[in-house]
Amino acid sequence: MDKASTSYVERQNLSMRMGMRRFTRLSNGFSKKIENLAHAVSLHYMYYNFARPHATLTKQNGGRKTTPAMAAGVSNHVWTCHEIAGLLD
Repeated sequence: MDKASTSYVERQNLSMRMGMRRFTRLSNGFSKKIENLAHAVSLHYMYYNFARPHATLTKQNGGRKTTPAMAAGVSNHVWTCHEIAGLLD
């Protein structure tokens, strides 16, 4: 708990607001059904953590494109959108 900080949560909230139109104020991209919102958030985080290489992680890994999932040891490659869509089958 010594390393717990609200700044991590606030940064994650900002990333979500910037990446998803649904969470900006006064937007017309809202979800009418809660299920649609849950699916949109799930897709956003799946892409953010598995398919989007992050510059800081890539720099730390000697220039090899690295996602948060790879840094955590959950995945061994950068996922494509096709692979993510394949999970829906």
